[in-house]
Amino acid sequence: MSAKVVDAADVAAPFVAELKQKIAALKGPVPVLVGFLANDDKAARKYAEWTAKTCAATGVRFELRECQRTELEDKIIEANEDDNVHGIMVYYPVFNGSQDQYIQNTVSYKKDVEGLCHKYVYNMYHNIRFLDEAQTQKCIIPCTPLAILKILEYVGVYNPILPYGRRLHGRVITVINRSEHVGRPLAALLANDGAKVYSVDENGTMEFHRGEGLKFEKHVEVESATTLTEALPQSDVVITGVPARSYRVPTSQLKEGVIAINFSGSKNFEEEELKQKASIFVPSVGKVTVAMLERNLMRLHEYLEKDKEARSSNSGKETSA
Repeated sequence: MSAKVVDAADVAAPFVAELKQKIAALKGPVPVLVGFLANDDKAARKYAEWTAKTCAATGVRFELRECQRTELEDKIIEANEDDNVHGIMVYYPVFNGSQDQYIQNTVSYKKDVEGLCHKYVYNMYHNIRFLDEAQTQKCIIPCTPLAILKILEYVGVYNPILPYGRRLHGRVITVINRSEHVGRPLAALLANDGAKVYSVDENGTMEFHRGEGLKFEKHVEVESATTLTEALPQSDVVITGVPARSYRVPTSQLKEGVIAINFSGSKNFEEEELKQKASIFVPSVGKVTVAMLERNLMRLHEYLEKDKEARSSNSGKETSA
């Protein structure tokens, strides 16, 4: 029996439809997303072109602003201060090092559609899900990890009967990638929702979990002696993002009926073999990632427009006084 292959476009479709509906119903300005391109990376330009195309399809106004990398910080600050801009993203790499992390933190959290600034990263790792005490404004989650969560919901890995924060309780998941952009945030998010996660890269394995009976409010990250060979047979879900054409997950070590997801640009699974062992296979996540980018933008647009209304109202009160 062959695995069900899930197309990312099918997962993205309801989110895209909802975005179109919300944007069409707006009485004020449509969401404006500014993308900064300060490199000669062909993949970054292709991603920018793809972003522009998908934004046009949903009604988002996208502006690609190209500049020298030495000008980028000032250009971002200008966009931070522009009330007509609702979201900002940067196409990386720019400086290929710690300076890129500095650039991530230059983007205002009020406009950070990628969820890469310190405020959002800190909140994500500490399982803080809202920006305000009244819990009216949700934090922004990085787009690819969020896309994978939505795919897991779509294929039924989350248990909808359980309360939020516990819906992955009892699930064992292996994530083969521990990058700061995708793999490690993803492991933390999964563990915060109750899963036991093996996070694997070339340096070994870390285990993410919330303790027995989910006794901790947020996940803990601990050194693990568990090898990939030992983790795979235990795992209900295996998620890979190894950016190497030569890398393949050994099919023979996978659990029968595993759910397999690949977010790398390279094929990390022997697909024909996998289809005979997995119950569900998701070969790519890109279209869901872009949908989550626009969803994040829509959320920031809502917060910023409400903030503008509040400032305008307060200014009117001061004038009348």
